[in-house]
Amino acid sequence: MTDSIPSNLSRRAMLQTASCGFGYLALAGLCNPSGGATVTAPLAGATKSFSPMAPKQPPLQARAKRVIMLFMRGGPSHLDGFDYKPSLEKFHDKSMQADQFPEGAKAKSSNLILMRSPFEFTPHGKSGLPISSVFPNLAKHADDLCLINSMHHKTPIHLQGVQMMHTGHFQFIRPSTGSWVTYGLGAETTDLPGYVVMNPLREAMQCYNSAFLPAAYGATPINVSGEASKSIRNVANPRLTADQQKAQLALIQSMNRKFASQAPGASELEAVIESYERGFAMQSGVPRVLDMTGESPATLEAYGVGKGGKGGTGGFGLQCLMARRFAEQGVRFIELNHGSWDHHGDINKSYASAAKAIDQPIAALLQDLKDRGMLDETLVIWGGEFGRTSWKDGAAERQGRGHNSAGFTYWMAGGGIKGGMRYGATDETGTFAAENKVSVHDLQATILHQLGLDHWNLTYKYGGRDYRLSDVDGKVVNGIIA
Repeated sequence: MTDSIPSNLSRRAMLQTASCGFGYLALAGLCNPSGGATVTAPLAGATKSFSPMAPKQPPLQARAKRVIMLFMRGGPSHLDGFDYKPSLEKFHDKSMQADQFPEGAKAKSSNLILMRSPFEFTPHGKSGLPISSVFPNLAKHADDLCLINSMHHKTPIHLQGVQMMHTGHFQFIRPSTGSWVTYGLGAETTDLPGYVVMNPLREAMQCYNSAFLPAAYGATPINVSGEASKSIRNVANPRLTADQQKAQLALIQSMNRKFASQAPGASELEAVIESYERGFAMQSGVPRVLDMTGESPATLEAYGVGKGGKGGTGGFGLQCLMARRFAEQGVRFIELNHGSWDHHGDINKSYASAAKAIDQPIAALLQDLKDRGMLDETLVIWGGEFGRTSWKDGAAERQGRGHNSAGFTYWMAGGGIKGGMRYGATDETGTFAAENKVSVHDLQATILHQLGLDHWNLTYKYGGRDYRLSDVDGKVVNGIIA
């Protein structure tokens, strides 16, 4: 074994560098494809064992192969974007009492002043879907959008709301939706992660992890900077050649496999082995996906890449373009993040600025997926941790909205979802979900269903009980399925 180690790499140097991240990962799987750890298949009826991220056949008919989640951190106002409430015109500047609101509608006083949207809503597409004037490009895709106007949960606090929308719980650390999806389906790529999160919320990293699921199903965070070498830490190896890495890690991997044979079912070790395989492959896979030099100027222009400044589309445009490229390469669950939606004041300017930054890029993503024949098999989802109140937040002159999780909007497109429709409704002021209410677990059950997974049967035993993404409730929202 020592003869295979290059003469310029001592045992001490090898041990010092062996745990320094993706740049030092290589696997015997690349030298010996038949080697590697195995885990028991998570789906009923599957009998053979395989690598944790091996692709798995879904038990139901799948309408989608992948998910692109567009997460708007801060809680975007449904009343100023996709939930048209003409009744707020007549109620504008009138007071209402906050003594009978459902849990989730957060009020700072008992006497509340209602506020109409400062933006005009007009019908769009053949469906006549009403969309705010701040989304002129998205409005062109009205017939692709399904507006779920009746989302709700009970947590009008940012961090807990983010956790709720990602995992279905806010009291305990649970696996994220992306982790459950990759657990159920594996990955379609060998040189990229199965689950990526771009520009994740640093204080909410628990929202992207695998919790008690095997560690291999956690998300890979990507900091979108436009430079492949900086987007994923240690993806490049500045110290060793490829041959040196193979020699170094061949030894380490042989020890890992020996240890794995003595500790079957150790998910942390299986995840390490899997990460070594994928990490080495990512050294070529990630730069390939993140390298935009092959994209035409017209494509970059369509996504708004390179346009900075306040309300600029450059940052989110790059995320959207990367999402399409990751989707093309077989990444199963892709999450994009955009902040600046916590509009407690001056919503006329702040909301419009945030909307401008995402409107063109998302419209370009939908069109690009459609042009490439990918939208039908890609489930695109947009939303935040909650919505906003129908009344002014605090002092009347602030012209902003407070937190409201009792009623808000998500929209979906592609992946076998009906387009050009509104599903469910809030009450006439837009305060709480009133018709065809959709819970977080209902949304998660529907996502799994579109991917060919039964949310009741996708389980993992932990601590003596079977856990599900949808917990003990949740139902597929059949009314939005094409």
